[in-house]
Amino acid sequence: MKDSKSFWDKRAEKYSNRPIKDRATYQKKLKITQQYFCPDSHVLEIGCGSGGTAILHSPHVKHIVAMDISEKMIEIAQTKAVEAGIKNIHFQQETLKNLDLPKESFDTVLALNVLHLLEDTDNTIDKIHQLLKNNGFFVSSTPLMGEVNIVFRWLISVMQYLGLAPYVRNLTRNQLINKLTEAGFIIEQEWQSSRESLFIVAQKST
Repeated sequence: MKDSKSFWDKRAEKYSNRPIKDRATYQKKLKITQQYFCPDSHVLEIGCGSGGTAILHSPHVKHIVAMDISEKMIEIAQTKAVEAGIKNIHFQQETLKNLDLPKESFDTVLALNVLHLLEDTDNTIDKIHQLLKNNGFFVSSTPLMGEVNIVFRWLISVMQYLGLAPYVRNLTRNQLINKLTEAGFIIEQEWQSSRESLFIVAQKST
């Protein structure tokens, strides 16, 4: 965890200033996600980065808890929210494992481009299930590193060795779907903008 925090702290400023590569795909994911919000929704976003997505969702919900492992990311996110006049997001530097919140606290949980960066994916999905209210929704967007070209995976391994890339889990589509269903989720929607990227809306079954 310490290495991951340091990695993202060092890259927070650059990450925050990086333009969105595929804006059409990003906008489609925002639109789908907002279909599962209502004005009274309480939302948790894990791995919120520099806060851009939480800020865009904030007008559609009552409150968002947005967390990230990186203190520098959270500082940038807080500044963005203040500049935008957003007051219904609580940003905090924390890991989901250490997050002390009652079960069934949230209507929706978001994990966008983060599941593949976690060593304890199974426990993370289980905790998300616990934190969701009955019939609540889990929205995830996950790079499927297990589906990418083996040469690219080898290159990532070299970059990790050099300290130029974070931990990455080689998830496949079937592995991720199985993890969600085994944890007690029903897949509501799934969409792949490419073979290597899976967007899912899953509902907590009762």
